[in-house]
Amino acid sequence: MAIAMMMASEAIAQAVYNSSGSRCGTIENGGTIRNSSGSSVGKFDSDGTIRNSSGSSIGKIDRDGTIRNSSGSSIGRLDSDGTVRNSSGASIGKVDSDGTVRNSSGSYSGKAPGIRREWVAAYFFFFPFY
Repeated sequence: MAIAMMMASEAIAQAVYNSSGSRCGTIENGGTIRNSSGSSVGKFDSDGTIRNSSGSSIGKIDRDGTIRNSSGSSIGRLDSDGTVRNSSGASIGKVDSDGTVRNSSGSYSGKAPGIRREWVAAYFFFFPFY
């Protein structure tokens, strides 16, 4: 019974919405990223590695919030307050605590409630899968 409950919780997906309010995909608790058609387009691994649909590493999110490309170069970071910065340190947006995503002007860019902040930042700002 406990195993079945653990497996079921891994399959729970949270919706991701674009700036128009349309559902553009989902991210499952286990990190699988699906597009609006339900096809797997990538995955966030538990160690921070970001993978494309064929399983190749396309980047990584370090524990300190640094976001890296597939070569390991820093392309940005997520600050503890949800501010997302590019590799030059300029703010390119923010992920609010409720999952609301805002661009550098503060305008609404989308929403991903219930999803880890670092995954939302990578999804919207650095690795847009939708």
